[in-house]
Amino acid sequence: MANKDLYAVSRSGPFILAGPCVIESREIVLRTAATLADIAARLELTLVFKSSFDKANRTSVTSFRGPGMDEGLSILAEVKRETGLPVVTDIHHPEQAAPVAEVADVLQIPAFLCRQTDLLVAAAATGRVINIKKGQFLAPWDMKNAVDKVRASGNDRVWLTERGSTYGYNNLVVDMRSIPEMSKFDVPVVFDATHSVQLPGGLGGKSGGQREYVPVLASAAVAAGADGVFMETHPDPDTALCDGPNSLPLDEAEALLKRLKAIWELNHG
Repeated sequence: MANKDLYAVSRSGPFILAGPCVIESREIVLRTAATLADIAARLELTLVFKSSFDKANRTSVTSFRGPGMDEGLSILAEVKRETGLPVVTDIHHPEQAAPVAEVADVLQIPAFLCRQTDLLVAAAATGRVINIKKGQFLAPWDMKNAVDKVRASGNDRVWLTERGSTYGYNNLVVDMRSIPEMSKFDVPVVFDATHSVQLPGGLGGKSGGQREYVPVLASAAVAAGADGVFMETHPDPDTALCDGPNSLPLDEAEALLKRLKAIWELNHG
């Protein structure tokens, strides 16, 4: 799907960003993408495949980070060829923006980096859709500054993603008011259903999570007006190399997406 068309579709919703947290292997990524493409076709949903070539903010120095940019982009390009799905992936440095944009339809700015001006400006210069995750440390109205940085750089194709706010130690909470608050900036708002149930650093050397609450929070967010839903899903989350405790099992994805579509349709008549 062309970048302009993807953003136009996102303005009227609903849309989904889904896939494994990190590219563990070509086989897992292609299998997951094929399954998600079939589900999206059956449910007539716009779906953007998500997976990261590098997770630069893992809890431990020994944690698996991914295959790196060159191999990761090659696998994501294969996903696009095999499934026809657009793809989204994270960037962490300004110099990654241009090469990643040659493959990715959406460049994602991680929550911890949402205030990094040089990163936002470089991403904006690619002309791609830019998905900025709200920092766990920011109020929703503070995200206007991130949106303004991208727009001032000549790109108005911006999404904002709510992914929970820090609440004490090793815990996140979601204030659903952030969805209508960020919608005031005239951007599609996405709800990250899986990182919102993460327990950051909660297992000592890695993060924990409460994936049983993913359907509850995702449903509430769509009812609150979210235009899109982001969720990490894996064929076997208990063996996933990143964010398994908060990832949705792939065999549960269709039922949840069916429910979310029904709520969205009820919400919008």
